[in-house]
Amino acid sequence: MDIVERLVPDGLWEIFQDVAPEPPVRVQGGGRRRCDDRAVLAAIIFVATSGCTWRQLPPVFGASWQTVHRRFTDWSTARVWAKLHRVVLDRLGMNGELDWSRCAIDSVSVRAVKGGL
Repeated sequence: MDIVERLVPDGLWEIFQDVAPEPPVRVQGGGRRRCDDRAVLAAIIFVATSGCTWRQLPPVFGASWQTVHRRFTDWSTARVWAKLHRVVLDRLGMNGELDWSRCAIDSVSVRAVKGGL
């Protein structure tokens, strides 16, 4: 199993295809062939989970960091991540039944006392 299939298993890929916009069609033809969406999605997941920067993206994904970042931006604008999140929750049977109260983050900051307690 290669890194793309490990980061984007078949089940996730099927769900993603349902929520992702259709790739643009180049009416004039020519140009470079579009990088594989599954490999780009795997690269995005790699950046999100590894903590590396876009520029540190390893070449194993077959797409430049610029392509991966551009696709991430395009998919963000198309609200793909929100749609994907909703579909995953729906398929898990979480139809609005999550208890978000335990996920709250307190925004109050506490200053440390100089010199300790």
